[in-house]
Amino acid sequence: MFNNNQLLAVDSYKYSHHNQLPPGTTVINSYIESRGGEFDNSLFFGLQAFIKNFLMQRVTQAHMDEYVELVTAHGLPVNAEGMERLITVHGGRWPVVIEAVPEGTVLPTRNVLVQIRNTDPEMPWVTSFLETALLRAVWYPTTVASLSWRAKQMILAALRKSSEDAEGQISFKLHDFGARGVSSAESAALGGMAHLVNFQGTDTVEALVAARRFYGAPMAGFSIPAMEHSTVTSWGRDGEAMAFANMMSKYARPGALVACVSDSYDLWNAVSNIWGGELKQQVLDSGATIVVRPDSGDPLTVPIQVMELLGEKFGFTVNCKGYRVLPSAVRVIQGDGINIHSIPLLLENMLAAGWSMDNLAMGMGGGLNQKVDRDTLKFAMKANAMQVEGEWRDVFKDPITDPGKSSKKGILSLVRSGGIGASGWRTIRRSELRDGEVDQLRVVYKNGELREDYTFDEIRTRSLRD
Repeated sequence: MFNNNQLLAVDSYKYSHHNQLPPGTTVINSYIESRGGEFDNSLFFGLQAFIKNFLMQRVTQAHMDEYVELVTAHGLPVNAEGMERLITVHGGRWPVVIEAVPEGTVLPTRNVLVQIRNTDPEMPWVTSFLETALLRAVWYPTTVASLSWRAKQMILAALRKSSEDAEGQISFKLHDFGARGVSSAESAALGGMAHLVNFQGTDTVEALVAARRFYGAPMAGFSIPAMEHSTVTSWGRDGEAMAFANMMSKYARPGALVACVSDSYDLWNAVSNIWGGELKQQVLDSGATIVVRPDSGDPLTVPIQVMELLGEKFGFTVNCKGYRVLPSAVRVIQGDGINIHSIPLLLENMLAAGWSMDNLAMGMGGGLNQKVDRDTLKFAMKANAMQVEGEWRDVFKDPITDPGKSSKKGILSLVRSGGIGASGWRTIRRSELRDGEVDQLRVVYKNGELREDYTFDEIRTRSLRD
């Protein structure tokens, strides 16, 4: 991280807000929601990592000194009294309570996900002061997890239609190739970890570290030996077959999977004449699965053409669903051009050509972890209630120019009915809770203490249930 000073993890205008509240204000309550966007459902994830990595760290006098120097030079007012109280009275821990829906929950958008309010009546400004870091910590991993979850539903539908083992294969059908395509190591960790809620295939090592550190996962994801273009082209054009043969000699063992990028020169020659000709017997004798990776051309058609050529050379069977399945010695993975919009088109083309989803895995890079923003699910954090002179009042916005940005009023609760599934959720005022209704918002942090500590397995299980 470039910045480990929590007092500097804000938008500049936050520094003047402590003087802008009505006299007598003692409590500010705010909430976070997805106001809609590209998907109907969201998979909530990532808050615990933020709490452990950010809120559980103490603000020190050294942080205070840096804050005073920087903010003064920046031309904004310093809240010396408030920051001094944070350090001396609260030991550098933020006096707030945060409630949230359990991580891994899948629920419709436009529902409260997180709610926060201050616990020190002398410091009502802290609720909004934390908005920049808190909202960022929630919107990004939740959006990636939601995108990955949506992709999973598409792939699972194709598996159930064309495969005899849908549930057994789904975990490794979408691989995370996004580490090099994101804006930072922190994004790789958070986005990659969010994807692993839904799948178990990844090449993003930072995600494994984060899942271990923040969610107690000894190993959250897996990968296989794989070639890149440099390891193929280092043998020269005439040595492509030798590069493939070397890869097999090093890693192709019974039961192993080995991924081989095959479009360095002529993909069709590599598939038909090298894999399906010169090295065919070596492939069959190895007992391994060679996963052929095309990395150029039309991503909606090239993988299917590769299946056709492999089928001609290695044969195929027809399963009980009526779809063709290559022998276990060969499979195809498509990474280039894969995103949430191309996935359903590729799957549709593949099924129309009579090939089972058994034959294909996919990888996503920037389309998974980078091509999202706060507007993908229209995330926002807004104040919804405040206490002034001992009286609670609603706080809300209702812009005439954009009704979609209207915010919710009053301290909120989240309830559900109708059993499992992403339905039956309602956000209501807490005062409207009826007997027998259970508020799904749980206290996860209070005054420097972590109140819930979810494991990665719990989160995965919850995402499947919901």
